[in-house]
Amino acid sequence: MIIRIVKLTLQKENIEAFIQTFYSSQKTILNFEGCESVKLFKNSKNDNVIFTHSKWNSEDDLNNYRNSDFFRGTWSNVKPMFSAKPEAWSLMPVNNV
Repeated sequence: MIIRIVKLTLQKENIEAFIQTFYSSQKTILNFEGCESVKLFKNSKNDNVIFTHSKWNSEDDLNNYRNSDFFRGTWSNVKPMFSAKPEAWSLMPVNNV
Protein backbone atom coordinates (compact mmCIF):
# COMPACT_ATOMS: atom_id res chain seq x y z
CA MET A 1 0.00 0.00 0.00
CA ILE A 2 1.14 3.54 -0.83
CA ILE A 3 -0.19 6.70 0.80
CA ARG A 4 0.35 9.77 -1.36
CA ILE A 5 0.23 13.19 0.29
CA VAL A 6 0.56 16.29 -1.84
CA LYS A 7 0.84 19.79 -0.37
CA LEU A 8 -0.52 22.51 -2.64
CA THR A 9 -0.27 26.21 -1.88
CA LEU A 10 -2.93 28.05 -3.83
CA GLN A 11 -3.41 31.65 -4.78
CA LYS A 12 -6.22 32.91 -2.53
CA GLU A 13 -8.49 33.72 -5.47
CA ASN A 14 -8.22 30.13 -6.75
CA ILE A 15 -9.07 28.17 -3.60
CA GLU A 16 -12.73 27.55 -4.43
CA ALA A 17 -12.02 26.78 -8.10
CA PHE A 18 -9.44 24.19 -7.05
CA ILE A 19 -11.83 22.60 -4.55
CA GLN A 20 -14.54 22.38 -7.21
CA THR A 21 -12.07 20.83 -9.66
CA PHE A 22 -11.01 18.27 -7.06
CA TYR A 23 -14.53 17.17 -6.23
CA SER A 24 -15.58 17.02 -9.89
CA SER A 25 -12.53 14.77 -10.54
CA GLN A 26 -12.71 12.63 -7.38
CA LYS A 27 -14.97 9.91 -8.80
CA THR A 28 -12.77 9.49 -11.88
CA ILE A 29 -9.67 9.20 -9.70
CA LEU A 30 -11.39 6.60 -7.53
CA ASN A 31 -12.13 4.58 -10.67
CA PHE A 32 -8.44 4.23 -11.51
CA GLU A 33 -7.16 0.73 -10.86
CA GLY A 34 -5.62 0.46 -7.41
CA CYS A 35 -7.05 3.68 -5.96
CA GLU A 36 -8.68 2.95 -2.63
CA SER A 37 -9.39 6.53 -1.54
CA VAL A 38 -8.69 10.17 -2.34
CA LYS A 39 -9.48 13.04 0.02
CA LEU A 40 -8.89 16.76 0.29
CA PHE A 41 -7.81 18.62 3.44
CA LYS A 42 -7.28 22.30 4.26
CA ASN A 43 -4.57 23.48 6.61
CA SER A 44 -6.32 24.55 9.81
CA LYS A 45 -4.32 27.79 10.07
CA ASN A 46 -3.84 28.74 6.42
CA ASP A 47 -6.80 28.34 4.03
CA ASN A 48 -4.70 28.49 0.89
CA VAL A 49 -2.64 25.42 1.86
CA ILE A 50 -4.43 22.28 0.74
CA PHE A 51 -3.39 18.64 0.95
CA THR A 52 -4.54 15.71 -1.09
CA HIS A 53 -4.37 12.30 0.55
CA SER A 54 -4.76 9.20 -1.57
CA LYS A 55 -4.33 5.51 -0.91
CA TRP A 56 -3.09 3.18 -3.65
CA ASN A 57 -2.63 -0.58 -3.75
CA SER A 58 0.85 -0.21 -5.24
CA GLU A 59 3.35 2.31 -6.53
CA ASP A 60 2.67 0.99 -10.05
CA ASP A 61 -1.01 1.90 -9.65
CA LEU A 62 -0.08 5.40 -8.48
CA ASN A 63 2.35 5.84 -11.37
CA ASN A 64 -0.22 4.62 -13.91
CA TYR A 65 -2.56 7.32 -12.64
CA ARG A 66 0.17 9.98 -12.66
CA ASN A 67 1.08 9.05 -16.25
CA SER A 68 -2.53 9.09 -17.47
CA ASP A 69 -4.02 11.59 -19.90
CA PHE A 70 -6.62 12.42 -17.25
CA PHE A 71 -3.94 13.41 -14.70
CA ARG A 72 -1.93 15.42 -17.25
CA GLY A 73 -5.05 17.30 -18.36
CA THR A 74 -6.22 18.04 -14.84
CA TRP A 75 -2.73 19.02 -13.70
CA SER A 76 -2.33 21.47 -16.58
CA ASN A 77 -5.63 23.12 -15.55
CA VAL A 78 -4.82 23.47 -11.85
CA LYS A 79 -1.08 24.20 -11.99
CA PRO A 80 -1.62 27.93 -12.74
CA MET A 81 -3.66 28.14 -9.50
CA PHE A 82 -0.61 27.50 -7.31
CA SER A 83 1.44 30.19 -5.60
CA ALA A 84 4.28 27.81 -4.64
CA LYS A 85 5.80 24.64 -5.98
CA PRO A 86 3.81 21.55 -4.91
CA GLU A 87 5.41 19.11 -2.50
CA ALA A 88 4.63 15.39 -2.56
CA TRP A 89 5.41 12.36 -0.43
CA SER A 90 4.77 8.67 -1.08
CA LEU A 91 4.58 6.78 2.18
CA MET A 92 4.43 3.13 3.13
CA PRO A 93 3.15 1.79 6.42
CA VAL A 94 5.70 0.56 8.93
CA ASN A 95 4.52 -2.70 10.44
CA ASN A 96 5.38 -3.23 14.06
CA VAL A 97 5.09 -7.00 14.33
